[in-house]
Amino acid sequence: MKYISTRGQAPALEFEEVLLTGLAPDGGLYVPETLPFHAPEEIRAWRDLPYDELAFRILQPFVAGFIDDDAFRTMLADTYAAFDHKAIVPLQQIDHNEYVLELFHGPTLAFKDFALQLLGRLLDHALEKRGEKAVIMGATSGDTGSAAIEGCRRCANIDIFILHPHQRVSEVQRRQMTTVLNDNIHNIALEGNFDDCQRMVKESFRDQSFLRGERRLVAVNSINWARIMAQIVYYFYSALNLGGPDRKLAFSVPTGNFGDIFAGYLAHRMGLPISQLIVATNRNDVLHRILSQNHYEQRPLAHTLSPSMDIVVSSNFERLLFDLYDRDGAAIAGLMDEMNHGKATLDRDALARARTLFDSHSVDDDATCATIREVFEQTGYLLDPHTAIGVKAARTVRRHQDQPMITLGTAHPVKFSEAVEKAGMAYPELPYHLSDLHDREERYTVLSNDRAQVQSFMVREIFGSA
Repeated sequence: MKYISTRGQAPALEFEEVLLTGLAPDGGLYVPETLPFHAPEEIRAWRDLPYDELAFRILQPFVAGFIDDDAFRTMLADTYAAFDHKAIVPLQQIDHNEYVLELFHGPTLAFKDFALQLLGRLLDHALEKRGEKAVIMGATSGDTGSAAIEGCRRCANIDIFILHPHQRVSEVQRRQMTTVLNDNIHNIALEGNFDDCQRMVKESFRDQSFLRGERRLVAVNSINWARIMAQIVYYFYSALNLGGPDRKLAFSVPTGNFGDIFAGYLAHRMGLPISQLIVATNRNDVLHRILSQNHYEQRPLAHTLSPSMDIVVSSNFERLLFDLYDRDGAAIAGLMDEMNHGKATLDRDALARARTLFDSHSVDDDATCATIREVFEQTGYLLDPHTAIGVKAARTVRRHQDQPMITLGTAHPVKFSEAVEKAGMAYPELPYHLSDLHDREERYTVLSNDRAQVQSFMVREIFGSA
């Protein structure tokens, strides 16, 4: 399988190069040149497969030629053996035909473990084959960083630098990153917001000269295709457990950077009968505004009770736009230039195509807390704030009451004490494997929002000198 850039001016690459490259040299994002399609009878035959074997059936076409089948099966089994629930991704029913898909049973209690536990193993495999060392540089609004660190802490050929916005992630999220003291782990608390962190990562990928040609940068944010790829699997898994492919299903996805919901779109394109995908946002609602009003305008970042979605620039939306614009790279390059300057509108036909599948809704902090209380009072089940946004959006814009509605439960509520307590709920205990988290030693470096300072710090940590 070949991968091409959304902006049309970069050469097509094999999976291994896409894994190690991140952004395309023309500034675009890599997507498969073609997608595998699975007929209903094939999907139906997967109904009784365990999660790791289902993952193999779905992901093997994307990595063919990079790793042999037996090794890939072993890699997937090892990846999901680290999860603390035998089902890997259990469904919790919260109302008639309404479910939460629990994606927080991995090592760091967030959905990003599904992709990043696998990504670390894929990177290690690629670097070992090549005899190379690499530097991971990533930005996090809370969950990506800890999942990336956990996935790569044992990688012999990787130094990992994670930038998080200083004092703008929850204490549990911060400590999950900063208490990992392996020599190859470097945490940077940037004096800025998540978009500042993400911008610095993107600029560093465009000009990697500060690494002296001795290392390459590797992306672990959701711009890396392997992360999107891994997230496709749980859409199929949950659908198969609720009657798919013999009935249609809908999903509500709490999202800021559009990666997780884009995986749902790919599952739809690959044959899963999804009737509706709901883009659930908090007050940082650029995705909701463009889908509902055809109005794209970058606004100042609002800090909310759902910090993992506090994002102004939604990077992965470009991947969907590429399809909506009939894979016209030049058109996407022009549109992204407009968006980077702050304002844009979509072509009417492109927007109409998006609306056949996508709906959207924005949920503020008060409604988030009200939903946490409501679901707990009705079921005794405690939602984290991001999942609560997904549930509220689902209940607001759901099209079909007779089809299962699945909200992606993106994180464990223990990671977001402020939201849980503001909703009037008792703060849950940390799971056993994290019960001593608040007593562990922390290590991180606070740096100003200055690319030269951050890159000098990285050089010193990697090479021992500036």
